Amino acid sequence: MNFIPIPLIIWLIEDLLYLIIFPGLVTILVLVIIIIWLERKIAAKVQMRFGPLWVSKKIGGALQSLADLLRYSFQEAIIPEKADKLAFILAPGLMFAFATIALIFIPVGPYYSALFPSYYTILFSVALIIITPIFAIIVGWASDNKFSFIGALREGFLLISYEVPFLLSVVSMIVIFRTYNYISAVQSQLNFLPGIILNPLAALTMLIVMIRTTGRFPFDITEADSELVLGLFTEYSALFFGVGMATPYVELYNFSLIFSLLFLGGWWPLNVNVMNPLYGLFLPGLVVVIKAFIVMAILVFLRAVYPRYRLDQAVRSGWSYVLLLSVLSVILSIVEVKFLR
Repeated sequence: MNFIPIPLIIWLIEDLLYLIIFPGLVTILVLVIIIIWLERKIAAKVQMRFGPLWVSKKIGGALQSLADLLRYSFQEAIIPEKADKLAFILAPGLMFAFATIALIFIPVGPYYSALFPSYYTILFSVALIIITPIFAIIVGWASDNKFSFIGALREGFLLISYEVPFLLSVVSMIVIFRTYNYISAVQSQLNFLPGIILNPLAALTMLIVMIRTTGRFPFDITEADSELVLGLFTEYSALFFGVGMATPYVELYNFSLIFSLLFLGGWWPLNVNVMNPLYGLFLPGLVVVIKAFIVMAILVFLRAVYPRYRLDQAVRSGWSYVLLLSVLSVILSIVEVKFLR
């Protein structure tokens, strides 16, 4: 009689739970809903407004983002007559998919093995994150709209300007930890010092790149509503628009997880040596997600306090100050490894 081995069934269930429930799609959806609401509320508070209020008024409009999702789900999807229809339809979904797939290689605990376990989880996740903005450029090109196309051009300029510093900041931490694996990097921090103390220059570079890549102020240049209507997504409606606008928040979650693992000690102060459902699995994952959420909250707060850069200012700062900062972070890592450790 043919049967499926029990260990294989357990492995499949664990990976599906990891991908779908925690820290997968359900966790992403909940965090995106919360962080969008928090971003609106923080901006409203700073600007002396109420922010979202009418949906679930008694709890401060906390369900407004969920109401927006339902509204997008039942709207009619309109495709412009002159748009490249295949690219127009596929690009937002692929952009969201690549941002989500990156989570497969980002563990939130010592016993959360990736769906495809590998020693090179840092490299795989970074590669997927870098690919994601390319689909944003396709979104703008496929729409056959001048505002969308200008937004795509701006995305291309900024992509080239800030991806190199991002890679160098990651390389600087790989040099210090001497590993391409997130769990090994966290273990090195548990045995010594957090990455933000070992290399504050790389941490600062990563924070700046996170703000740029996720389109937060002052780098929301590709979607500047006062200049480009809605930039890349001017021609999009219904779920296409919802998926496109949610993708930067998924990217923000990815970056925040990476920042927590490489610079904030991961699941520190928990030094987990035992695998059990509570102390070995849930608590370390909860610590990492809380750290990531705090980083996300700090970054969305910047939306309310910084003005928008011009494109030339953003590109110039990327190629001068941020690139220089990332190069210095690599040099600092080499010096530490060579002479101090």
